[in-house]
Amino acid sequence: MEPRERVLATLKHTEPDRVPIVLGVSNATGIKMLPYQRLKQLAGIDAPDEYIYDWPELGTAAVDEETLRRLHVDVRGVLDLEPEQVRTRNRAREPHANFIDSWGSGQREIAPGEWFPGVHPLAEATEIAEIEAHPWPEAKDPTRFARATEVASDLADTGEYAVMATPWLLFPFERAFAMQGMDTFLLNMAMRPKFAQALLERIAQSCEEIMSGFLEAVGDKIDIIKIGDDLGTESSLLISPQMYRQMLKPIHAAFIQSIKSQTSARVFFHTDGDVFPLIDDFIEIGVDILNPIQTSAGKMAKLE
Repeated sequence: MEPRERVLATLKHTEPDRVPIVLGVSNATGIKMLPYQRLKQLAGIDAPDEYIYDWPELGTAAVDEETLRRLHVDVRGVLDLEPEQVRTRNRAREPHANFIDSWGSGQREIAPGEWFPGVHPLAEATEIAEIEAHPWPEAKDPTRFARATEVASDLADTGEYAVMATPWLLFPFERAFAMQGMDTFLLNMAMRPKFAQALLERIAQSCEEIMSGFLEAVGDKIDIIKIGDDLGTESSLLISPQMYRQMLKPIHAAFIQSIKSQTSARVFFHTDGDVFPLIDDFIEIGVDILNPIQTSAGKMAKLE
């Protein structure tokens, strides 16, 4: 089978000639820069060290075409970018200064060249008015999607590989961690549920606006659209199934419904950890691909 044919056969639940391979393409399916450099050295590949999303602090490599071919990767990616204004500001900042994204959250350098999400603009917020007052990102900034149309069209015209689109937005749960810090937001979900729900819904609004602009840019040129929210740990869920179904599932469901109203691409949902108790929920809300099937995590081993 050809690569795209192999992926589409799998998505139609028919048996391909081999299991499709995805590497690179998105942060969730990517490789960090150091192992990427070592891989190229082992393979004798001379290719530049570039970063996915033009974002060195994220640490994830933009895998070159020769490496993708050598590893028989069946999928190619289409990405957006942070707005040009944000990229320009971050390129011009003082060395080792915090990286701040278009949402106002960001990363601190915790060791030379190592960055960790530690800038939380709503860390102290507890009132809905504080959510409303936050400067939310300009979702339809055209510089986000400037190259997406061209890349998607080129890949679709060639037709060799399945095309997976991955707009950088972080889904509501993870973005809430970015805005408040994980421990703070989890506490607010339990102690201030109205505030937590309002924050999730406001984040979801921006996510949908960014996604709509992205899907408008790539049109019908893609096969898969990637979204995600890390919901699990190595041994359990981060929140109870009941809390997920009450607070997050309706947001996930509405977002997936919105996506499917704009594209025929299959929905690829990334979440780490043991999410075994939620698999029926994912199926119900329209998830087509679950990434990863992390069989090292708790009850997910049952899926082997």
